[in-house]
Amino acid sequence: MLFSILLLIHFLAFVTYLIHLALLWPTKGAAPRGKAGLILGVILLLTGALLVWISYPHINYYKVVPKTLAFLVVTLINIRFGERDLSKAAYFGLFALTISAGCIAIFH
Repeated sequence: MLFSILLLIHFLAFVTYLIHLALLWPTKGAAPRGKAGLILGVILLLTGALLVWISYPHINYYKVVPKTLAFLVVTLINIRFGERDLSKAAYFGLFALTISAGCIAIFH
């Protein structure tokens, strides 16, 4: 039950982060931002780590390691820019990393 709840929180944080990035699309990240991206990135990292901890030792490392690295980079980019506007490279990097992590999660 705990695994399912954490997985749901992880999924909702992921979808919310994608919506957050999609709302910035018209300005390519050059609009004022709050701390929502950082908070969602931390939630993704924490829930992902807890999901791995709960399911240990039956872990698909070929999925977990790239996803964790992707969301670690996403979190670091959000920390780097803080509440300032994103550069276009950072915005597209966030978008690409987020989509690639989602693709890693759903493909075998």
